[in-house]
Amino acid sequence: MAIIGIPKELAPGETRVALVPSLVSSLTRDKHQVLVEKGAGAGARFADAEYVKAGATIVDDASTLYGKAEIILKVQPPRAQVNGKPEAELLREGSTYIGFFAPLANPGITQSFTKRRITAFSMEYVPRITRAQSMDALSSMATVAGYKAVLLAAERMPKMFPMLMTAAGTVPAATVLVLGAGVAGLQAIATAKRLGAKVEAFDPRPAVKEQVKSVGAMFIEMEITENVETAGGYAKEQSEAFLRKEQEVIGARLPKTNAVITTAQIFGKRAPILITEEMVRMMPPGSVIVDLAAEQGGNCALTEAGKEVEKHGVIIIGAVNLPATAPIDASQMYARNLINLFRHLYPKPDATPDFADEIVKGACITRNGEITNDSVRAALQQGGPRS
Repeated sequence: MAIIGIPKELAPGETRVALVPSLVSSLTRDKHQVLVEKGAGAGARFADAEYVKAGATIVDDASTLYGKAEIILKVQPPRAQVNGKPEAELLREGSTYIGFFAPLANPGITQSFTKRRITAFSMEYVPRITRAQSMDALSSMATVAGYKAVLLAAERMPKMFPMLMTAAGTVPAATVLVLGAGVAGLQAIATAKRLGAKVEAFDPRPAVKEQVKSVGAMFIEMEITENVETAGGYAKEQSEAFLRKEQEVIGARLPKTNAVITTAQIFGKRAPILITEEMVRMMPPGSVIVDLAAEQGGNCALTEAGKEVEKHGVIIIGAVNLPATAPIDASQMYARNLINLFRHLYPKPDATPDFADEIVKGACITRNGEITNDSVRAALQQGGPRS
């Protein structure tokens, strides 16, 4: 049995919470004690009283919660400062952290965790294998982001999405181009289609063609000359020549495109530039680009993370943390992923994680004063990346 702490998220604009009231019982039935910081669920509209009714205990402040908890469940990585002290240093020495971590972007936190012998499990490093699908928080949050990206585009675009036949004449449908047919891309396609748009999608992986067509988009094909996917299911960094060919294919569609949703990311690296400034000039005035890769540098050369800018008559939205704009459902989805990982780590109340297991080994970043994840250790030793 363990004391599990749910602190309030401190990142600006973060409204999600790591545990929703309906899932408290999945921990307390195994005799775990659940501590929730006062107001932790407020951003997602979960009141303290709901947590108490579900069997949790409300703690007035973060310092008290961190001081008591043996396992911390979070959404965002620890913040650099909390009341003048790094949040990572509030965790009890030898305790366990489970949540998004971004160890390459937060080398100071990684160092603090190793120094204080924190066992850290990172949700974004859960292996993409069949057994781990129920723990795949990246995909869950990408679903929300893809949906919200299309709504953002529809709101900002000075044109309606659907084709309408009215007494005033026919209104042609908007054309939406989705770059990347992963989870976010497929959700964006489905959402744009439901809103009545004509939807096209581009992805260098031929294998996703049928998935794209199944959700209602026309698949834009190109000749593939390189392997574009890692064994783990992530997009692979491509050569400059391959990238130029992608830009040519995409550029041919832009003069008739009203909205572009970009979703292309490379795990642990800067996002590829799929839309150059010259390509932005090709788009009709009033077009919109919603860049879901903004936090990794952006798929558009003119993207500014967290900002909306207008360049050459095109509105470019550097979308950041869109799941936080739908916090009720995003929190519920994330909490289920997190609890599924927790129960895999601790299948019984007195169990300890099996570090020989592929899921456990892949998600574990630090343990016993060391960085245990090979790829993270190698990247940090080489001094990057920091995106």
